[in-house]
Amino acid sequence: MSLHSLRAVRPSFPVAAIALLALLALTGGASAHGVDTSDAGYIAEITGWNLLPYVYLGAKHMITGYDHILFLLGVIFFLYRMEHIGTYVSLFAIGHSTTMVLGVYFNWAISSYFIDAIIGLSVAYKALDNIGAFQRWLGFQPNTKAATLIFGLFHGLGLATKVLEYNMAEDGLLPNLIAFNVGVEIGQLLALATILIAMGFWRRTRSFWKYAYSANVAMMCAGFVLFGYQLVGLIVVP
Repeated sequence: MSLHSLRAVRPSFPVAAIALLALLALTGGASAHGVDTSDAGYIAEITGWNLLPYVYLGAKHMITGYDHILFLLGVIFFLYRMEHIGTYVSLFAIGHSTTMVLGVYFNWAISSYFIDAIIGLSVAYKALDNIGAFQRWLGFQPNTKAATLIFGLFHGLGLATKVLEYNMAEDGLLPNLIAFNVGVEIGQLLALATILIAMGFWRRTRSFWKYAYSANVAMMCAGFVLFGYQLVGLIVVP
């Protein structure tokens, strides 16, 4: 699962695609999980159980969350067997589902800049883990499953801070939250399927091992810049 001896030589199409996704995460950092005005207006007007609309909103929220997708890409980058992919994706899903529902239900008012900064660090962490940095620096491999679960908890808090912006009605809050979470999982599965198809084609080419290092460096840079961007927002924005 880790990369020890690869070196980047020159850009390739897969690396360029990952770099583009990283660029979208950076340029859309403030709005990747923002609440669309029309969506916010719709949510403010409805009450009671509205399961299908919340499923749609949850799926939309995840698919447009570039930082979540980058982390998911990092998690499965060197996973080949479906049972391993299922284990790690399930741990991530358990983490973000738990804190997303609890954070909204109990109105945990945590700074979105703080949470998004940690999410940026999670992307950088996973990229560094993929290139074997921690083994070289620390002399041991951190528990990747525990890290995936822990960062999943923070990703869920990130979702919760944005969902709270919807000002959901108390009437039907819990079932609507569950529906939103179902939508998030659907969006995650769609994103995962797209990533796995693209990775499957790339892994069959000689360029995969040649440029995998560059791809993870691009993700690492995106994570650190996103962390810095959110940290500035935490300090500057009142």
